[in-house]
Amino acid sequence: MSRKCSGFDALSGSYVELSFGTVIEAADRPKSAPAEGTWLAPGFIDLQVNGFKGVDFCAPGATVEEIGRAIEAILATGTTRFFPTVITGQPETMIGSIRMLTKARKELARGRAMEAFHIEGPHISPADGPRGAHPKAAVRRPSIEEFERWQEAAEGNIGLVTVSAEWDETPAYIAHITRRGVVAAIGHMDATEAQIEAAVEAGATVSTHLGNGANASLPRHPNYLWTQMAEDRLAASLIVDGIHLGRAFMRVAMRSKGLERIVLITDAAGPAGCAPGPYRLGEVDVILHAGGKVTLTDGQRLAGSSLHMDRGVENLMKICGLTLAEAVALATRNPARVGRVAGRQRGLEAGDRADIVEFDYDRDAASIRVKRTWLDGELVYQAA
Repeated sequence: MSRKCSGFDALSGSYVELSFGTVIEAADRPKSAPAEGTWLAPGFIDLQVNGFKGVDFCAPGATVEEIGRAIEAILATGTTRFFPTVITGQPETMIGSIRMLTKARKELARGRAMEAFHIEGPHISPADGPRGAHPKAAVRRPSIEEFERWQEAAEGNIGLVTVSAEWDETPAYIAHITRRGVVAAIGHMDATEAQIEAAVEAGATVSTHLGNGANASLPRHPNYLWTQMAEDRLAASLIVDGIHLGRAFMRVAMRSKGLERIVLITDAAGPAGCAPGPYRLGEVDVILHAGGKVTLTDGQRLAGSSLHMDRGVENLMKICGLTLAEAVALATRNPARVGRVAGRQRGLEAGDRADIVEFDYDRDAASIRVKRTWLDGELVYQAA
């Protein structure tokens, strides 16, 4: 049975009346429209989520029920598709995490919200700074054989892999995974301009959380941040929580890449949506501080974030000065294109999946409040 909703299209500003089943069947835009009302957007897409609501996706001991609880909390932020992310760990730990996520994706009624899996590491830089919060003891060279073991455990659901460009094996590794239909991203690296160029030539198309997972100090030029910003073949994901990146860097990154090549991510970890205190991220202990910062126990090195996608959209407006339409594009169309999420690249148009978020928008405060979320046309969240 066809369902309906209506409101102002956040991407175009026009009033739209949607009819939908599992896909949008009609998107009518009447000539006359109310002066005010709720707003609609395609459901947000997050390409990097390490965990949520106390659940660590990197822990092979996470249960199907716990993963389901995290999904429900993520849906409440207006996010309808996300890439659960497994970070650097020992081989058996990573395989265990991938298998549990695969089981949850198949068994949970809303497991399909986990669009594909993102593997961030272990083929990253071993150097302090670029390695970030990833455990040094588990860092290792790119291995096609290991990738194939992951993909077998994932039953083909790995969609994105982040690798450092600095390894000699990286170009061949990227060429292999991209032939297999997987998006190759570069990040957590201490790479030269030539190494980055080789990775891009091999098929890398994304810079993972540009500006983070980097040295505290870099040469003025050349350095791997300038090289990535200058490379038009690379899109870039950004963590816009007001903690990971300064306003000036974000604005420069957006101008260099162009808004069409910027993707909003949360890089959320298990503490997201929880009270301050100690938690785990994969094989390391982390702390959620008052104010939202997530760090290792040293209190200094960032370890993911506690950001929610709806707050990220707000921050794009408040911190970066984007319009609502621009901010929503960075959370919907752009990640759909960069992450190759099928049926999600046109917006609120007939034929696209009926992933929809309805929200109130306060233009003066540059804030939004999620009211309802639909996943494949199913109402999966309604605010009290």
